[in-house]
Amino acid sequence: MLSAKEQLKIIQQGVEEILPLEELERKLERSVAENRPLIIKQGFDPTSSDLHIGHALGLRKLRQFQDLGHRVVFLVGDFTALIGDPTGRSETRKAMTREDVEGHARTYVEQAGKILDIDKVEIRYNSEWCSPMGFADVLRLTSHYTVARMLERDDFAKRYADNRPISIMEFLYPLVQGYDSVALKADLEVGGTDQKFNLLVGRQFQQVYGQEPQIILTLPLLEGTTGDGEKMSKSLGNYIGIMESEGEIFGKSMSIPDSLLPLYLRLASSFAPEEVAAEVSRLEAGDVNPVLVKRKLARDLCDQYCGAGAGERAEDAFNQIFVKRDIPDDMPEVHAVVGAESLWLVALLEEQELVKSRGEARRLIKQGAVSIDGVKIQSFEHQIELDSAGAWVVKVGKRRFIKVIAQ
Repeated sequence: MLSAKEQLKIIQQGVEEILPLEELERKLERSVAENRPLIIKQGFDPTSSDLHIGHALGLRKLRQFQDLGHRVVFLVGDFTALIGDPTGRSETRKAMTREDVEGHARTYVEQAGKILDIDKVEIRYNSEWCSPMGFADVLRLTSHYTVARMLERDDFAKRYADNRPISIMEFLYPLVQGYDSVALKADLEVGGTDQKFNLLVGRQFQQVYGQEPQIILTLPLLEGTTGDGEKMSKSLGNYIGIMESEGEIFGKSMSIPDSLLPLYLRLASSFAPEEVAAEVSRLEAGDVNPVLVKRKLARDLCDQYCGAGAGERAEDAFNQIFVKRDIPDDMPEVHAVVGAESLWLVALLEEQELVKSRGEARRLIKQGAVSIDGVKIQSFEHQIELDSAGAWVVKVGKRRFIKVIAQ
């Protein structure tokens, strides 16, 4: 094992919060001294058939703990899925059937194996200890938490204030999740920032049951691909599934809004922190075409979930379908020198007589009628960067094309 301080430095990468940090350091020091791995837990409710790259944030953190020599428990919440996680909900979630839950749960282990060393993972189902519980056991569990504490949750507080119903069953969800930590004797639990309340319940329950309380490690939430502020979710259709084909992953990645690129680079890519920082800096300074960064991210995501080389194959296919579709073999060319000053798209369209004026260029961009290599341009200030050799096909409307070639 690495030293506690070396481990802590790695664990803190990409984390939103660790509570309490000093307790984690003590646990790591004891783990190293006793050569005893920590028990790291994360739960996944099988409410749909697919895991997406938002879920992968937690899986990648679990893999990090695996690589540091700790014992990872991949908890399938087949029992809690029957209740339905009320986190962030403005209304009661419809209960799932046992058949649906079991069907989804069967696929989760295979999907987790895309990221985790599945042979070294302890796979557990919380129905193991929840299903045998009798009514007296449930009553004892509820006696350890108050309604006042439960209403401290933002989603419950808002629904209560708005006179929207909250079922007693929803109150049970965080209690069951908390009891999972007791059953597993977890040293640390991983979850999204929206799970903080539930993770704290686990900490309290462990103390009630005479265990050392778990550490809470929260990760940022990955916003969905539509850029409307909603977190990634299959039900909202704004997700990239880790079991999707390389073509689907590449195509969905290319639809990510430019404004979300820094977030996706930080949270979803496999790039080293220094490389991410460099790319984000270039984006913020306007020194790189966002389309190029988006392609780089799309290739990386394909390679992560579909194997090495998948990104390059997917990009070639994307070009054939979206970039070269309906493009004439013969079109006007604009030649530029690598390293020369970047080309302002609005001015380029006017100079090449693809539009009558810069005002028309701006109007067409606003209407989504201008694209480069099949990707619609969203900004009036878009620049074609000439920092490397390459060619870009600029399309205006349905029939106007030019090819920009940097040599």
